[in-house]
Amino acid sequence: MMEPVEHEFTCPYCWEVISMVIEPTPEQQSYIEDCEVCCRPIEIRFAGDKDGLTMFEADSIEQ
Repeated sequence: MMEPVEHEFTCPYCWEVISMVIEPTPEQQSYIEDCEVCCRPIEIRFAGDKDGLTMFEADSIEQ
């Protein structure tokens, strides 16, 4: 089992730095999370291994 990691990223809308705890998995994961500052939806994609995150992307969702 991989240990959860805390990861900081910048909101693609309001440019605030957001921190979240992620449980890395070898398979790419994807989900939608609202920015805790501006409440707009962000598509989060990540993957990892026993050493932590190997890929992380946070993109705006075009509406």
